[in-house]
This record gives sequence, structure tokens and C-alpha cells, in this order.
Amino acid sequence: MTEYRPKALLAMSPQIAGRLVTGPVRDRLTAVADVDPDLVAADFADPAVAAALAAAEVLYTSWYCPPVTAEVLAAAPRLKAIVHAAGSVKHHVTRACWERGLLVSSAAAANAEPVAEYTLASILFANKRVLELAALYRDRRAPLDVYGLSSGIGNYRRTIGIIGASRIGRRVIELLRPFDLDVLVADPYLTEDLGVPHVGLDELFERCDVISVHAPALPETEHLVDAARLARMRDGATLINTARGALVDTGALTAELTSGRLYAVIDVTEPDPLPPDSPLYDLPNVLLTPHIAGSLGGELARIADLAVDELVRYAKGLPFEYGVAAAELATSA
Repeated sequence: MTEYRPKALLAMSPQIAGRLVTGPVRDRLTAVADVDPDLVAADFADPAVAAALAAAEVLYTSWYCPPVTAEVLAAAPRLKAIVHAAGSVKHHVTRACWERGLLVSSAAAANAEPVAEYTLASILFANKRVLELAALYRDRRAPLDVYGLSSGIGNYRRTIGIIGASRIGRRVIELLRPFDLDVLVADPYLTEDLGVPHVGLDELFERCDVISVHAPALPETEHLVDAARLARMRDGATLINTARGALVDTGALTAELTSGRLYAVIDVTEPDPLPPDSPLYDLPNVLLTPHIAGSLGGELARIADLAVDELVRYAKGLPFEYGVAAAELATSA
């Protein structure tokens, strides 16, 4: 426990607060900060939160926090920091926050872990054709000649391509190191050596058996994975997208998948959700999941704890370990 307990206000949807600020996290948060854990600002214009907003030195935010605009800041004259118990801060930390000089922290590092784990599992299952062979086994309900069916299947010496040396992309590279896999990375902003070959994007599409997307959603990355790049992929290769749906041209990917030439693991889509008549729901070469790669259930505690750790650092007068700078947002999620 710290001696100084800054006044804080929760800002997120009440539903998220009910899942995030519970048990040990709730106890730690109230020990570190002067905060009412039952008061949640889902709307900064709500009169019920006006007094707490006016007194708050820190906002403890998460998903569906409303934008912290100039008008909100005018009602929060003591506000000095935003500690975000989630990933991207782009949705609620506005230009006015940076102009005010607020300190900002994000728990994106904690949210990266389950996404990277989901990606690792997807890569290993994709090369082993687990879903395809399981479906065949289920349909036949009889022994399969797995050796006869498995020509070209397996993870040994397969080539994996990582698009984007983001926090998640780097973590995936680390998780892949113990395996007998060849890993490539493509990122125009990468200047350091990550211990794997750094190649151009088109080369990555041509060389890899599995390609996993971990780039941020920016104007210049919209439809980064387009028809031309999909056409460069090897027959039977797999595309994994746990980043943002807009990075992939859904129409072009649907055409390739409908033809049966490629496989895909898709956790994010454009649009989100896909229309009910999308063939991606039913194709046997597609694993379509409803944005589950990120933190869910018990994994939320990892995010909440990291944000409380940052609040502890703030109370002690220490810089954030996971601080966010305005300049970073131009090339990050």
C-alpha cells in the first residue's frame, strides 16, 4: 500500500467494470487509490459522476470509456493522468489530453499475451490441419488413414510470416522460438534486429506457409492484404488475422477461400460482424471466431492488475512503465 492515495474515477462501461474490477483487483485498486469502485463514468455528462470527475487526479479507464474531450477536461481541473486497463487509447484519449500534458498509460502489453497465445495455437494447428482432419473424422466416424491423408502436413521447417513488429508481433516471434520453424517478419518501420530475417511484404507472402497479421489499423494499412498479395500466397497456405478487419480485403479473401486454395483463421472482420449470408461462416477451410483472441474471462485480471501497478507507480511519483506518448500513435494501434 502507498501512503499517498490519488483520487481516481472509473471510466468505462458498467458491464466491463463488473467483470474487470472484482475480487483482488478491486481490493488492490481501493488500497492504492481514493476511489469508489461502484461509481462508473459511462458518460462524463452524467450528473452522478460530476463531483468525482471534478476531484479526480487519475482516470482508471477501460473499454467503452467515453472520449476525454476539452469539455470533459474543463470539468476535471485536477486531472493529471489516465491509466487504461485495456489496449489502444486512441478511442478516448483526445488531442486535448495531450495538449493538457496528461500522463497516459496502457495495459496493451498485458492484452498482447492472450492474442499471441491464440496466434501460436492457430499456427501450430494450421500446419497440422487439425480442424480439417477432425471434421473428416467426425463425418466418417471410422478410422482414417492419417498417413495417407497427411502428405505435406506438419510443423517441421515450415515458414511463418509475421506482418508487423508490433508488441503482439514481437511476442509471437518469441513464442515461436522453441519450435523447428523458420520465421520471417515484414515491417517498414522496423530498424532493430529481432533475430529473424526482415523481408519485404511481397516476399513474405511468396515464401510463407502461414502468415499472421499484427500491423496497426492506419489509413496506409487499409487492405494491406489485398487480392494481389493473396494471389502470391502458396497453395494451401494459411492467413491468420487477429489485428483489425480493415487490414484485409474481405472480398478478395472470401474469393480465395471459396476456391479452396487457401486456409484462414479469422478473429476480426470487416464488417464486424460479417453479414449472415457470408460464406466464411460455413467454409471448411476457415476458422472464424468472434474476436476472442484478446483478454477474456480470467485474463481480464492480468490487464486490470497491470493498470493498478501503473497507478502504484504514479502514486509513488515514478514514471509509468507502460507509458504512451502522442507521437507513438501515428504508427501504433
